[in-house]
Amino acid sequence: MLEVNNITKLYGQQKALDSVSFSVKPGEIVGLLGPNGAGKSTLMKIITCFIPPSEGEVKVCGHSIFDEPQQVCSCIGYLPEHNPLYTEMYIPEFLRFVADIHKVKNSNQRVDEMIELTGLTPELGKKIGALSKGYRQRVGLAQALIHDPQVLILDEPTTGLDPNQLEEIRKVIRNAGKSKIVLLSTHIMQEVEAMCSRAVIINHGHIVADNSVEQLKAQGHDSLEQIFHKLTKD
Repeated sequence: MLEVNNITKLYGQQKALDSVSFSVKPGEIVGLLGPNGAGKSTLMKIITCFIPPSEGEVKVCGHSIFDEPQQVCSCIGYLPEHNPLYTEMYIPEFLRFVADIHKVKNSNQRVDEMIELTGLTPELGKKIGALSKGYRQRVGLAQALIHDPQVLILDEPTTGLDPNQLEEIRKVIRNAGKSKIVLLSTHIMQEVEAMCSRAVIINHGHIVADNSVEQLKAQGHDSLEQIFHKLTKD
């Protein structure tokens, strides 16, 4: 279970997040939606122990971000918005490096599996710095999955993918979501409808909606995009 309880984050006098609470259980793919500056990336950084909250608590698989940050990080696969990669490394070299950090058993076999799963085989001869943005995103997704985490935190995971790549990566995320907890942020409503069972919409640091995608659409007989714009209007 991923449990977010009354999370507030202050930057000086500005509240990036204000008493945000929700939970996600295994088998759920939850879309975290909101306009730029709503607090989505800040929340993901708190969940993954990159920054502390000003108030509140997060528990990941029963582990507290305050008391057991190492255990939290071992449970999570994280693809941040700005995908940090070692651009001078080749793809297999980088994935083996990440696998070794996580102490993955049979790491060479696992690297081969991730390359196949994320469709990286055609680019194996290139250094990461020579890859297109779409293929860099695939490398980022492969490193997030390589240690078979129980929780996936994906910040804009489909950025830069062309239409053919989109469906392949959607399939990877949907398959992961059958047994894992998946929390992903996106600005693309079609991505939420294609992958997510539930949407949490944030505006100005507050949750303004939290429901299944179907129930959200049924409430006003609107498209998800129309609902999003109504809820995030200033």
